[in-house]
Amino acid sequence: MTDPTTAGPESLFGPDSQFHRFFDDPRWALAMVRATVLEAAHPQIGAALIDSSTFVTHPWRRLRNTLVSLQRMFGADEATRQREAARLNRLHARLSGTDEQDRPYDAMDPQVRAWVVATLFESSVTMCRLSGQPLDRATMERLYAEFRAFLAAMGDRAGHLPPTLPEFWSYYDRMVAEELEGTEALRIILYRLFDHLPAPPLLGGLPTVWAAGRALAGPAIGTITVASLPEPFRRRAGLPEIPGAQTLMHSAYLAAGLARFLPDGWLRTDQLAGLLTLSPDSDDPRLATITALRARMKRAGALVRLVAPFPVQRSPEGAGGEPRRSAEEFFSEVLDQTGDGYLSWPDLAGMARELCTRLDLDEPAETRLYTAFADWWRELQTALDTDGDGRVSKDEYAVAVPSLAGPALIRVAEVLFDATDADGDQSIDAGEYRALFRTGFHRTVAGAEGRYSRSAFVQDFLAFMAGRRYSTAYDPLLTGA
Repeated sequence: MTDPTTAGPESLFGPDSQFHRFFDDPRWALAMVRATVLEAAHPQIGAALIDSSTFVTHPWRRLRNTLVSLQRMFGADEATRQREAARLNRLHARLSGTDEQDRPYDAMDPQVRAWVVATLFESSVTMCRLSGQPLDRATMERLYAEFRAFLAAMGDRAGHLPPTLPEFWSYYDRMVAEELEGTEALRIILYRLFDHLPAPPLLGGLPTVWAAGRALAGPAIGTITVASLPEPFRRRAGLPEIPGAQTLMHSAYLAAGLARFLPDGWLRTDQLAGLLTLSPDSDDPRLATITALRARMKRAGALVRLVAPFPVQRSPEGAGGEPRRSAEEFFSEVLDQTGDGYLSWPDLAGMARELCTRLDLDEPAETRLYTAFADWWRELQTALDTDGDGRVSKDEYAVAVPSLAGPALIRVAEVLFDATDADGDQSIDAGEYRALFRTGFHRTVAGAEGRYSRSAFVQDFLAFMAGRRYSTAYDPLLTGA
């Protein structure tokens, strides 16, 4: 076996890496949740999540993007890794500010980035220990070297994580004892996200089935996660541990570990995530099978309603048949990306981030898109923020909805047009139009036949963003969980 302390970076990535063996391990889902909670307990990360993240309202979207990013970073292709690292650095460079205690946070802080990588490594090690299969020293060192190489690929000095395992565990214990807090973001994840987790797009039309499953699984996931956290931190953060939680936690990890013995290909993480985020209007060939399964689940949902009625929830099915949506619906479903009940810059930044991610935009197109969204936010703030509190309420939006489609929003549409107009002839043919939505949004859209002019493209985008019509292309992207 290659000595991980002397191996070159290229040998620590690719399909033979320890990371890739864990990536398709069912236990890793539990480890990822645990790592996310430990990240959120860091004051800087917790503040960034509260101020800028859409993880509460769009957790499945966040999951998909995270998995795709990790695959790119740990893949065998160096060019893909460098491109993804550059994209992540641009994203992180836009996340800075101050928390409620006026403490600064910065997603580019090398110590903060090191902690994110540390939680992934430590949670991977912990998942093996909790499931009764602790890693041997050589495997653990190999995995640690891979995560340090990941940090180096991001452009950070590997020294921000200690060079040896004994030093890492001292660093980890110090961080848990001195740096972590019971942040608001941590409590939202544990006590709000799991209990109110929105249905993934695949199950969006089955509210009763989803509500029934979530009522059982949500509290269990929270209990398992809390029980797996370091005991000193649980005590300091005041996280209650339910009697029997340790037994439940070990049982969950053991059960997930047994799933590893299923035939190869049955539990591919990327395929499972793709299924969960599969929109009902996708052109994925698996949709026919899923549609049949959904029909059976709807019948099951009807039985559940007879036994234990749940509150009526609006199903997205049929939305495409409505010619218009109300201003209040558009505000909640599209504009309020963070789910705090207001429209502010983080909401529009979340839209820009998602569009850049899906379309895999490079500089300078990415900067153009962010700049256009920032200009749009300034226009909205000037036109709609009547009480001067720096944000737009639903009522303020509903009163002045015609002010939405200003010059800055037109520039947003033009950036998307330029990304679509591959040959630069100032028009989009049917192939280019479909390619946009196949590449970015993973669905086939019946675009214009023949040529699609810049003005027509911009008009359609404005009609959606002004809330005047539904869009089979943009709705699943910006409204889906």
